[in-house]
Amino acid sequence: MSIRPPTRVAILGSGIFAKEAHLPALAALGGALVQVKAVYSRSSKSSSAFADLAGKTLGLGHPLDVYNDEDDGRSLDVLLARSDIDAVIVVLPITTQPDVIRKAFAAGKHVLSEKPVGPDVASGRALIQEYEAKYKYKDIVWRVAENFEAEPAYQAASRLVQEGKLGNVKFYNARAYSWVDEHSKWYNTPWRTVPDYQGGFLLDGGVHTIAALRLILPSPFTTVSAHASLAKSILVPHDTINAIVRSEDGSHGIVELSWGGPIPSRVSGAHNNISVTGDKGWLEATRTSNGIQITVHTAVLDDKGKPVYDEETGTWKEDVQVIEERSCGIEKEIESWVRAIDGNDDGLDAPRGTLVDVAFIEAALNSNGEPVDLQKLAKM
Repeated sequence: MSIRPPTRVAILGSGIFAKEAHLPALAALGGALVQVKAVYSRSSKSSSAFADLAGKTLGLGHPLDVYNDEDDGRSLDVLLARSDIDAVIVVLPITTQPDVIRKAFAAGKHVLSEKPVGPDVASGRALIQEYEAKYKYKDIVWRVAENFEAEPAYQAASRLVQEGKLGNVKFYNARAYSWVDEHSKWYNTPWRTVPDYQGGFLLDGGVHTIAALRLILPSPFTTVSAHASLAKSILVPHDTINAIVRSEDGSHGIVELSWGGPIPSRVSGAHNNISVTGDKGWLEATRTSNGIQITVHTAVLDDKGKPVYDEETGTWKEDVQVIEERSCGIEKEIESWVRAIDGNDDGLDAPRGTLVDVAFIEAALNSNGEPVDLQKLAKM
């Protein structure tokens, strides 16, 4: 049995998420799956600093090759022309990514690009259409790195719902409040401080919650009615969305997203979660200090399929199942992408799915209380 050679990868981007999320994930996966060979960043300083950190984090026995926009002969185009680079992981600002992704496609590289798929639906759709028309048939693999979709706990919740554990889904809720102030490392990233894309943190972070909800629910979203506002002046243009959603199967839900809390306790007291309720039970997904916990409550049924009432306690009998998973979505999405490159595609993080997440945010930002047809908006 032959040993599979590692996929040879360059990382495009040297920011916080590349350093604090992607490097540890690559280290956990090990060099047998992926061999990181090079890094690109706009400046020589940032690319060199990332290369040093990568060497330590990944335990490399060789220095990473460094590319940037300042040193002659070390440009992104030069990197992409290398025949010993199979694929790239793109971790760049939201509005910068589409053109870089196109360059990588044209150079014949497989691509894993950070979410969102684009700064808006129109640009995301155009990129997907170009990929499907010009590059997909050449077996170039593109995935959008939406790590919430890859989280084992959310995958487990999705399987339980699809298998009918809750019965027919009737309603659902998703709440995600986050704290950002002037001291936040995320806020102090220049492209986030003054965003040149819709929604600010609502797009950058909100797509995560929508992706998880999209994964778990058995039926696609159809309409959203929402109001968007700015509660904290530093987080222009918007920091809060309250939305009412309907799905194709008739179920409906409420989605709350906010980075606009006045003090941190508003976040800690929000009880961030996703809950889905059916006619046989309900589940709740919550983040813990160690990962993600899924708690499933279902009715105990008699031999006729009827709920059982306990006369002694005066309560209806329930079964409770708890699933706890380590948070490792970034590892899983990289692994899934590499397997797809090898011809074993599980469909995870497909660009068309992540376009729905952008469409949800875009619809909510522009709804002003009126229903928006999400399926029409996200149609390819």
